[in-house]
Amino acid sequence: MAVLALDTSAAVAVALTDGSGRTLAARSVQEHRRHAELLAPLIDEVLTEAGVDRTAVTAVVAGTGPAPFTGLRVGLVTARALALALGVPVHGVCSLDAIAAQAVRDLALAVGTDVLVVTDARRREVYWARYRVTGAATDPERAIELVAGPGVDHPAAVAADGVAGVVVVGRGATLYPDDLPLTAGAPLDPDPTELARLALRRLASDPGAALSTEPLYLRRPDVVPPTARKRVLG
Repeated sequence: MAVLALDTSAAVAVALTDGSGRTLAARSVQEHRRHAELLAPLIDEVLTEAGVDRTAVTAVVAGTGPAPFTGLRVGLVTARALALALGVPVHGVCSLDAIAAQAVRDLALAVGTDVLVVTDARRREVYWARYRVTGAATDPERAIELVAGPGVDHPAAVAADGVAGVVVVGRGATLYPDDLPLTAGAPLDPDPTELARLALRRLASDPGAALSTEPLYLRRPDVVPPTARKRVLG
């Protein structure tokens, strides 16, 4: 079993895992504008390094954001198109879930710890979600539950809910350290390997689960159809 996972909510990141979630190969590029040019070559590089032909891929997993429209759309459209071409299922996982799961793994967080994930939403805002550690760090796919969010807001507003004693992770914290102090050693961006692990765990727990690939934009689009002009009667 070979699972191809990708995320374009922050960096452009791709990983190939086996059926247990073990990483076979991975690539990432810190680029926030050229998702379309970079993603396909990264997929080819990962498959080549792992020595796996794309026809051997059994599922595709994609991060569903939240993230700005253009970059996120590239990843989800690519994941859907590739899965359709290969005749395999495609699954979506919230990108913030992956950062939270990685934080439990990397930081060996204790049960009961609250985790705040914040990523860059631009416009001086952050995407955020709060989680609570409910299980052992040795099994982070089962170790987190969503407490609040996801949402988008100004850093001060997110911090107003309290960050004392909370583990703060995600690249958004590096941008607004006065409001959102980053925990030492915290992960910054979604790891596609974590996306694959979460999808595999959720499907193992509920084989009929529908892991939607609908994007989490959380904002209205900047460009909207023009409204009809009002008639001026003279």
